[in-house]
Amino acid sequence: MNTVASHASPLVGPFAVSVIVVAADSGPSLLDCARRVLACDVPLELILVDNGSGDGVPQLIEQRHQADARLRVIYNRANLGFGPAMNRGAAQARGDALLVLNPDCLLESDSLRRLLDTLAAHHKAGVIGAVVCDEQGVADPASYRRDPLLRRSLNTLLGRSGDGINIAGPMPQQLVEAEAVSGALMLMPRPVFAQLGGFDEAYFLHCEDLDLCRRVRDAGYQVLLAGDVRVLHGKGSSSRHRPVFVSRHKHRGMWRWFRKFDPAARNPLLAVMVWSGIWLHFLLQIPAQLTRLALRKRAAASKP
Repeated sequence: MNTVASHASPLVGPFAVSVIVVAADSGPSLLDCARRVLACDVPLELILVDNGSGDGVPQLIEQRHQADARLRVIYNRANLGFGPAMNRGAAQARGDALLVLNPDCLLESDSLRRLLDTLAAHHKAGVIGAVVCDEQGVADPASYRRDPLLRRSLNTLLGRSGDGINIAGPMPQQLVEAEAVSGALMLMPRPVFAQLGGFDEAYFLHCEDLDLCRRVRDAGYQVLLAGDVRVLHGKGSSSRHRPVFVSRHKHRGMWRWFRKFDPAARNPLLAVMVWSGIWLHFLLQIPAQLTRLALRKRAAASKP
């Protein structure tokens, strides 16, 4: 059994939290995301890491907030992937804690304060997540989930009740321990992030949050979900505009997580079957993804 680690040693950062946002042609939602973060009445800095966006939004944010010393923009000039970009932002962070935040998440000051209070009160916490919701207030099941072990993935894929990846039933309304939380919003003590070496950069996009949560637990820390904290989360423009690209990396991430953590991967025959199933699933999704993309482009072209 792992000995539960603690990060109770004093921290000396000049900010309570460094909010790190990775952008890759994230669109107008990024403007609102940055504005909301900088409007929070918490001692913070915002580190915006741009992965070679061509939409001009990171530059516009830098221009609009040029007088605000709390904002720093890092331009990678290329899409390095989520984990590598996040690690580069974290390397320049000066806050006691790190808040991983998606560019389409709209953070409120009260929500951030409650998350930081939770972190301060739980010295064994390695990651704290919130319930991310859509505009109708519907919670994303990924806010509270389990490790995607093979048997759980099959149960989820086949619609079986019980032991799936997402936890059945209503979303918790209080602080609970979880195996994994949504990577759209993850609060971590900076020393814990450093101890783990940050995100695994072998993932490009998707599943690196599941990987980090697993490594947090393996190191003896807790993954917690603040069920009473709700944060509005849209769907990323990268997924909408490049669905096949995003899907390919999602499936690639699934395969890497399986090889790293699932005991079933030790069986060579089963591993081959899983690899084949993952990439067959990817190929079968492409026609529908391209159809939806074409319909969106047609609808956008028809607007006056």
